[in-house]
Amino acid sequence: MLSPKEVNKIINLTENLKHRTILLLIYSAGLRLGELLNLKIADIDSHAMKIHIRQGKGKKDRYLMLSENVLQLLRQYYKVYKPKEFVFEGQKGGQYTPKSVQNIFKASIQKAGIKKKATVHSLRHSFATHLLDDGTDIRYIQELLGHKRLETTQIYTHVSSYSINKIKSPADKLNISFKNN
Repeated sequence: MLSPKEVNKIINLTENLKHRTILLLIYSAGLRLGELLNLKIADIDSHAMKIHIRQGKGKKDRYLMLSENVLQLLRQYYKVYKPKEFVFEGQKGGQYTPKSVQNIFKASIQKAGIKKKATVHSLRHSFATHLLDDGTDIRYIQELLGHKRLETTQIYTHVSSYSINKIKSPADKLNISFKNN
């Protein structure tokens, strides 16, 4: 899992517009690599601010939120790259490859000086954990990730020490007198 600061550093140090857009989109919606690669231009609904994932894992469709930051980046990206069918296409058209995205992530994490073991999938894992840390109900996270079973989501969103530190004991709300008797 990557911290929010680490994700921010990875994305900000990724200078190539296409590469930056890919990494931010994966993180912003918790996409699986295959979902990103299968994303078509028509799946981005900028009016409803939603991303339509068609036939994700388990052959299920679902809708995800479209981040305002991602939309701005997608608009810049679209003007420069002019994709025809898929949001991200190879240099000769057609679908972008998983290896290309993995190489982008590997280069970006090295540039950011992050030594921990991380893969493209770490962005999805971080998305879920960061939502949980911010107080998002785990059932919403389950829906966003496209998990059938809550147990799968719970594995993803292991309770971090950061979350535990944010919890205040009910005893801290009491007005206790500390007079010596």
